[in-house]
Amino acid sequence: MKIFCVGRNYVAHAKELGNEVPTEPVIFMKPKSALLQPNAPFYYPEFTNELHYECEIVLRIGKNGKYIQEKHAGKYYNAITAGIDFTARDIQDRLKKKGLPWEKAKAWDNSAVVGTWIDINPQIQKNNINFCLYKNKELVQNGNTNLMLFNFDQIVSNISNYFSLNIGDLIFTGTPAGVGECVVGDILEGFIENDSLFELEVK
Repeated sequence: MKIFCVGRNYVAHAKELGNEVPTEPVIFMKPKSALLQPNAPFYYPEFTNELHYECEIVLRIGKNGKYIQEKHAGKYYNAITAGIDFTARDIQDRLKKKGLPWEKAKAWDNSAVVGTWIDINPQIQKNNINFCLYKNKELVQNGNTNLMLFNFDQIVSNISNYFSLNIGDLIFTGTPAGVGECVVGDILEGFIENDSLFELEVK
């Protein structure tokens, strides 16, 4: 199982971090060990002093594929959920300034959280999905997939040009504006529309 992530897929988020708006999907990966297992506690990592949440829509791949045409890409994912791409922002900033890879800031153990899966059905309007994140019952991120630079099908097609997609792979599709810091004791809860799909405490 592979975990793909899309960076800077919302203009407002790219701008809030002072990054250029990309002209093609920015792809990075997390290893299988980055996935927080169901009912497992989430611990604040010891190596960072600036842990950020990034709430995203996550796709689950349901069919093997390679070199997938955009018009067929919708056949290759079968479920969505809300998730968090946790980021050690201080480490990422330091590595980026040196021009170094930043897997240490993004791909560490348990840095990828996913919620309860929702099966894709004809009623789901993939280009008009509302999702949000609450921290301690306060709304901190609010997004809609119609604001994506690259939609689900474009992302799946692009990734498949470089990597084989296999059943069970996950794709984090990018975070909207509003990313921020969390500390021990914070409660994070993610929604798609009105459905709460995950809740975790930072320990």
